[in-house]
Amino acid sequence: MRLTDFDYDLPAERIAQIPIEPRDAARLLVDRGSNAPRHVHVCDLPTLLDDGDLLVINDTKVIPARLLLRRETGGSAEVLLLEPVSDDRRVWEAMIRPGRKLRLGERLVDLAGDALVEIGPRTEAGDTCTVTIVAEGDPLTLLQRHGQMPLPPYITAELAQPDRYQTVYAKDPASAAAPTAGLHFTPQLLDAVAALGVEIARVELVVGLDTFKPVSVSDPSKHVMHSERYTVGVDVMEQCRQARRVVAVGTTSVRALESAAASGQLNGRTRLFITKPFDWKVVDLMMTNFHLPRTTLLMMIDAFVGDRWRHLYEIALTGGYRFLSFGDAMLLDRKAA
Repeated sequence: MRLTDFDYDLPAERIAQIPIEPRDAARLLVDRGSNAPRHVHVCDLPTLLDDGDLLVINDTKVIPARLLLRRETGGSAEVLLLEPVSDDRRVWEAMIRPGRKLRLGERLVDLAGDALVEIGPRTEAGDTCTVTIVAEGDPLTLLQRHGQMPLPPYITAELAQPDRYQTVYAKDPASAAAPTAGLHFTPQLLDAVAALGVEIARVELVVGLDTFKPVSVSDPSKHVMHSERYTVGVDVMEQCRQARRVVAVGTTSVRALESAAASGQLNGRTRLFITKPFDWKVVDLMMTNFHLPRTTLLMMIDAFVGDRWRHLYEIALTGGYRFLSFGDAMLLDRKAA
């Protein structure tokens, strides 16, 4: 396996900057194996599912984790909170800028000049550190007041409605990035799916930015995945066993389900790196957006449907599909001939 196997040309104009409205108006490319794919919209999803299918969603909630602050000396600084490492959510693993200049113990202040964050030691990973929220008050309330939604760096347009980078079923605030395939769902679409007799199950995988970072080593097998916290209920695993087909919404739902099945642990932390050949135990269909080149997400797609991902991406590029977090989606069938 070589990193160049997961490269493709993605023109900048094909990266969606603004989410489409309504959410389920996004296009959906339906994989049919060796047959030509179908071109529909996400709102047509009920026509693609049947009684006995199980739709699995990741209900993690994105926190406004991007803090634009200042150093007490006057320079600007940025803190991107990735995951709490203390039960009271005061100590976090974070990415900081400018990383080399910020000193251990240095405090960063808000626009009013009040200290908000203190820089802690580097983590074992080396590219992150711990930070402590030092301002008085509930940490999540402080983030709502001072933070911004952590949009990926390839989205440069201002987001008029911050909740557009949030699924309609988001539950517990924890993630530093959205499970983007879920952004296409509306309450009405979920109701239409349920009306078919399709059960909807929830899992949680706390999404970290490492999931979306391009792989930097030429041999992807040497790439080290950061761990992510996941939870899959006992009832959900039983639903998966009983389902006609398990349809996972997003790569994060896939990782949660397959991590639980591979480890036998229904909650914990996972470093599961899905590449081919992979022994799939749970997921039959995957609804997912179009991903950046050279990422672990694209490698998961390759493990799911094989080399035909490249043909599907070519069709999407020539057919005007919108790519990445605010873009269109595809429905992949692992068992399609």
